[in-house]
Amino acid sequence: MTFNVKFLSIKSLITWGAAAITSMLLIFVCSVHLYSEITTYKQALKQDITVFADFVSLSVAPLLNAENGDNMARSLSALSAMEVIENVHIYQLLEPEGVVFFASHNKLGIAPVKGQFEQVEVLTQAQISPGIVEIMRPIIEQGNLLGYVYLRGSAVSVETLIDNAIYRTLAILFSCLIICFLLVQQLERRLTAPLHALINLVQRITRQRDFTSRAEHYGIKELDNLSSAFNGMLQRTQEHMEQQHKAESEQARLNASLEVKVYQRTTALKEANGELIQTLEQLHQFQRQMVQNEKMASLGDMVAGVAHEVNTPIGLGITASSMMLDRLRDMRSAFEGKGLKASMLSTFIVEGEENLNIIYHNLQRSVELISSFKQVAVDQSTETSRILLISGLMDDILMSMRPKLKKLKHQIKVSCPDTLMVECKSGPINQIMNNLIMNSIIHGFESIVSGEIRIDISLVDSHINIEFTDNGQGIPESLGKRIFDPFVTTKRGQGGSGLGMHLVYNLVTQALDGTISMASVEGQGVTFNISFPVKVIDSVSAKVAREAD
Repeated sequence: MTFNVKFLSIKSLITWGAAAITSMLLIFVCSVHLYSEITTYKQALKQDITVFADFVSLSVAPLLNAENGDNMARSLSALSAMEVIENVHIYQLLEPEGVVFFASHNKLGIAPVKGQFEQVEVLTQAQISPGIVEIMRPIIEQGNLLGYVYLRGSAVSVETLIDNAIYRTLAILFSCLIICFLLVQQLERRLTAPLHALINLVQRITRQRDFTSRAEHYGIKELDNLSSAFNGMLQRTQEHMEQQHKAESEQARLNASLEVKVYQRTTALKEANGELIQTLEQLHQFQRQMVQNEKMASLGDMVAGVAHEVNTPIGLGITASSMMLDRLRDMRSAFEGKGLKASMLSTFIVEGEENLNIIYHNLQRSVELISSFKQVAVDQSTETSRILLISGLMDDILMSMRPKLKKLKHQIKVSCPDTLMVECKSGPINQIMNNLIMNSIIHGFESIVSGEIRIDISLVDSHINIEFTDNGQGIPESLGKRIFDPFVTTKRGQGGSGLGMHLVYNLVTQALDGTISMASVEGQGVTFNISFPVKVIDSVSAKVAREAD
């Protein structure tokens, strides 16, 4: 399985992280400043227009009658000096006509406009629109409303100021970003250069296996601490390698001295151990295959477990056979020297029986161990699927185990729909149930006279779900993490090989293409959840299949 994963470098993280943070802060500050500046410009324009409108309303209040129309026009013409003012309209309030036009002043080249009397309440305060600013103020004299002044001015100058502020802010923003980027680049070089040097050192040590090299110090506290720790690790590794070379030299010397003795004692067993050696070669092949399994393959544990389990009976067999050879030489010497006694012969026969029993039992133990290991790696996928009634299959499994269970007081309760019929492999299911039940009896109910096992089977989305539960002693947390690893057992030296749960795992994941999980609290039993896909068979299809058989 290949994974395409992209890793970010420290350089890119520092550069883009600092750039992003700086950019956001600068944009926020510039935005707030620009907003404040634009608001100030608009408020200043509104205040100017409001002052002009109030001034006009106060100035024209005494002139607001029919006789003073000409004076009103001359008075308004004085507003020509105000560049910002484009239109000024005076409206008189009469009874019963209402609001009527009285006089106006329009800047040269600017067309007159009509006041929006329906927006009197809105225009009481200056309002800025694209290119213009408007305001309508009441004309009041001695508490009486005489009319309205509509004043319209140009907002072009304010818009020009706003545009200039925007350009100025953007220029400042880009300048600051460029400066920050350059500073971040310098910081990145300061931090990553030592890291690159350390990485190159590690790669060189990995290629050349030269553990005498040491990392330099760079004047940065964290990196110096890392270099010191790395140098300490190199020092310990160098010392370990030197000790290992000394041990290997000593081992080679001992091997050279023992080679003759080992050859003499193993010659007699070559023919008897031929099949065992061939099986061990197959065992190594299985080990290499199991390495490819992501969760369960552990080459070191496999070699250590097999070596421990196989070497013990073989060593005992070699010792017993060597003792037999020594006794045979003694008997031959006594026989040829005509000093053979009945007591010597009787002792030889007794010792011979004991040694042969030792050799036989230990070789038998080796054969059982290797057979169990071969069973772990059996490819269950070669078995063809067939139509099964799951409840009937469980009855058959329990029936086949009745000789092992009839002397025990433990109860096994199975909950399964009577009509659940599927197409799948029966062999793996049989082996899984046998191993789980025997595991509960041997380990879970070790000190319990009457235990209970519950097996709940259901069909969910074309998957068989099996929940296997017992109320035994449970599994310690330290052992539960490795429960499916090979050669993990609490019965080491008491007949337990540690391959049972590993076989269950392989059968579920490989033969049935399913999943298995375990949950346990020490002292409160254990629960195994198994799920694997099946093909659901209805009653008509099942009948056709039986007739075809």
